[in-house]
Amino acid sequence: MAQLRIPVVSVVGKGKSGRTTLLEALIAMLTERGYRVATAKHHFHETGIDTPGKDSWRHWNAGAVVTMVSAPDRLGVFRRVEEERTLAELAEEAGDVDIMLTEGFRQTSPVLIEVVRAESSTGPICAPDELFALVTDVEELRALPVHTFALDDAAALADFIEERFLGGAASRSEGGEV
Repeated sequence: MAQLRIPVVSVVGKGKSGRTTLLEALIAMLTERGYRVATAKHHFHETGIDTPGKDSWRHWNAGAVVTMVSAPDRLGVFRRVEEERTLAELAEEAGDVDIMLTEGFRQTSPVLIEVVRAESSTGPICAPDELFALVTDVEELRALPVHTFALDDAAALADFIEERFLGGAASRSEGGEV
C-alpha cells in the first residue's frame, strides 16, 4: 500500500451497527479539540451521491465530466473517474487536514475500528489481529485481544486515536491548532 500523507482510520461493521453514529461523535470530538478532520465514505457499487432532480444531478446525468456545486460555505465536486480512488489518493485530495476518518474501506485501510452492536450482530467481521479497536455492547467480545470500547464511550476512543495518531493533547498549541 502507498504511504499515506495523514493518518487514516476506518470504521467498519455490519449494517445498522452504529458506524455513522460513532463517526459523527469522533468527528465532533476531534474537531472540538482543534484537529482538522476529513471524512470519506466507501460505496461498494456505483451510486448516485447527488440529489435526484436537482440541477447538479441533471448536469451529471446529461453527461458532464465534472459537476461542481458552489455555495458560500462549501464546495461539492463530482468527477467521472475510470477507477476507484485509493485511500492514499483520497488522503491527498483531502487537503490541509490532520486526520481522515472513513466509513468502510475494510479491505484497504491500514487502521480498522469495528463496531459490533448486539442488535445487529453477535460477532465481528474482522479478525482481532486486523483491528486497531473494537467498539461493542457484546460483553463476550471484551475478552478478545484488542482494545475494546463501549458503544457509548466515543470520548475514550477519541482519546486513544489522538494519543496514537495525533500526538496527544500536549502537541496542540494554546490556539487550538495542531
